[in-house]
Amino acid sequence: MVAIPVTRSISIDSDEIEESFTRSSGPGGQHVNTTDSAVQLRFDVWGSPNLPDMVKHRLTDMAGSRITKDGVLILRSEGARSQLLNREEVRERLFAMIREATFIPKKRKATKPTRASQTRRMDSKGKRGTVKSLRGKVRD
Repeated sequence: MVAIPVTRSISIDSDEIEESFTRSSGPGGQHVNTTDSAVQLRFDVWGSPNLPDMVKHRLTDMAGSRITKDGVLILRSEGARSQLLNREEVRERLFAMIREATFIPKKRKATKPTRASQTRRMDSKGKRGTVKSLRGKVRD
């Protein structure tokens, strides 16, 4: 059980990451039908003792359709011909998602437009309407 550092405060045990290997789709080379180079990574978000609850919630929201009902995040990589490169790529994507989930988004403070900006907006709308009305047919 090796701890893999993700951020300064979060590290994940290597036992929590489950990887399986399958054949990649698409064109390949000589060994395309014999090598299992595609990697499917499974990470149990809700079962991980190393992630804080807020990170779990944000990670679940970010994952969208890549997370199952049981809270297992599934990522797949088959871009490279090498299994090692696909493994590194899919792990880095997982760590990047976790890092992104650690950031707390700032809350938006609602503001009202100033009276001067409202007046400018209404004036420009009136001018634009006048220009458009003058484009019509000329009537005698």
